[in-house]
Amino acid sequence: MSIKRGNVVSHIGASEWGVGKVVEVNNLKATIQFSDGIIRKIASSHYTILQPADPAAFVPVPDDLPIAKKVRATVKRVKKVKQPVV
Repeated sequence: MSIKRGNVVSHIGASEWGVGKVVEVNNLKATIQFSDGIIRKIASSHYTILQPADPAAFVPVPDDLPIAKKVRATVKRVKKVKQPVV
C-alpha cells in the first residue's frame, strides 16, 4: 500500500485505535492521527499492517480536547560520585 498525506487508514492489529488520517510522511515513517485521539508514528517497514479505510469513518478529535501523544517514559540516571581516598 502506498501511504500519502491525507490517506485514511486502519491498523490491522489494533482495531481499538479506530481509523486514522495520515498527517505526515517521510522516507522512514508516517505520522497518523487516529480516532482515539493519539498520534502514532508507524515505520515504513510496517506499512503492510495498514489498510485503506473509508474516509467517512474517520472522526477527528474535537478542537476543544487536547490531543494525546504517545509519550515514552525516560529514566534519569543518577551520577555516582567517587569518594576521595583517605
